[in-house]
Parts: sequence; structure tokens; C-alpha cells
Amino acid sequence: MPGGPEPLDWQGAAVDCGTCRHRERLSQGLCGPGWACVNDRYTKRIERFFLLGPELADAFLTHPYFETRAQAARRANLFRLPQLLEDPDPGVRAVAVLRLPPAQARRLVADPDRGVRIAVAHRLPLADLHLVMRDEDPAVRLVVARRAEEGTLPVLAHDPDPEVRRSVARRIDPAWLVHFNADPEPLVRRAAAERIEPTRLGAFAADPDLRVRHAVAERADEDIARRLAADEDPLIRETALRRLAQLREESDA
Repeated sequence: MPGGPEPLDWQGAAVDCGTCRHRERLSQGLCGPGWACVNDRYTKRIERFFLLGPELADAFLTHPYFETRAQAARRANLFRLPQLLEDPDPGVRAVAVLRLPPAQARRLVADPDRGVRIAVAHRLPLADLHLVMRDEDPAVRLVVARRAEEGTLPVLAHDPDPEVRRSVARRIDPAWLVHFNADPEPLVRRAAAERIEPTRLGAFAADPDLRVRHAVAERADEDIARRLAADEDPLIRETALRRLAQLREESDA
């Protein structure tokens, strides 16, 4: 299964199977130059080595090459991983956070690397998500918006990042959705219009953005659908008329 770049070790030297302490695995088909090798610097080959020999992972948690440590951390004994929360490489710390029990993630809520903090946001117990709810990176806050309990979502309803607010609009209690009608981002307003009670869609019916009014027309009650049947845009008029026909069918059923 050879492929990828030339087999070189993490210092750029040619890989030499003859000097490897695991060379007996070569004849067993458990490693091979160019496809599965712990001495290679190519990530996929290191990963494949530990896939075939997970029992060897513990011995490589202090290897000088960060990719080797990171791949070993994916297979190593959990009891060996806490030490990696202080690893100098963020990728290694992130792997450790994702594998360790959720409570361990508290140790890295202020990690300088965004990737680590994203991993922390994925692993923190729900009751501890407030620790990263105001993180400076929107990707971290987005994870919070997707995981947080419904009752805490109003805290993020005015987040500066539109994707975070959009995620909130998709999950927050419907009673809060009317407050998104003044959001500066059309896709946030549309997300709210797609979930709000049909009788409260009037707050979005005159939205300046076509996408929002289209979402309203698809779910509107009869009064709002009649208003949108006279919309300046032909797509909105067509959608509103189709909605009126649907409401009539439901009424006659």
C-alpha cells in the first residue's frame, strides 16, 4: 500500500528498517517502508503503524516528533494521557483532551491554542460550558452554541459572530425567536423564521431579504400568506399562493 512522499524520518534522513528496534514486525506484515512506519515523518504511515500495533503506543508518548506523539496518543492507555495535557504541541494536547474523561478538559480552558480550546469545548461537561462561552475565538463559541443546554442559549443570542447566533436560533426555545427579527444577518433571521410559531411570523413578513420572506411564506398562516401573495418578488408571491392552497386543502380535509 505504498504512497505519499519519500520515506524520511522526522529529521529528514532516509528511513532505515535495518536499524529499527521493531524490524521483526516487517516480516510479520505489521509495518513496511512507505506505508506503515513509526520512524517516518508522514502522518498516515505513523497512524497505520499504531493501527497495526496499538500495544506499542505507550512507548512513544515522549517521542521527540510531535506527529508520532499525537498518533501514539490516539491508541495509548488512557492512564498515560494526563501527562500530555502539558505537551508543547497543541495537536498532542487536543488528542489528549478528546480522549480523556470530560472533567479533565477543565485544565485547558485557557489554552493559548484555538484548536485545543475547540477540543475542550467538545469535551467539557455541559455544566462547565460557561467556562468557554465567552472565548475570544468564534469557533469555540460555536461548539458551545451547538452543545449548551437550551436554557443557557439566550446568553449567546447576541454573540458578535453570525454563525454562532444562527446556531442559537436553530436551538433556542421558540419563545425567544421573535427577538432575532432585528438581527443584522439575514441567515440568522431566516433560521429564526424557519422555527418560530406560524402565528408570530408577522415579525419577519416584511423582512428586506428575499430568503427570510421566502421562509415566512412557506410556513405562514392565512393572513400573512395573503399579505405575501402581493409581495414585489415573484418567487415570494408564488410560494405564498402555494401556501394558501395548502392551507385550504388542510381546512377541507
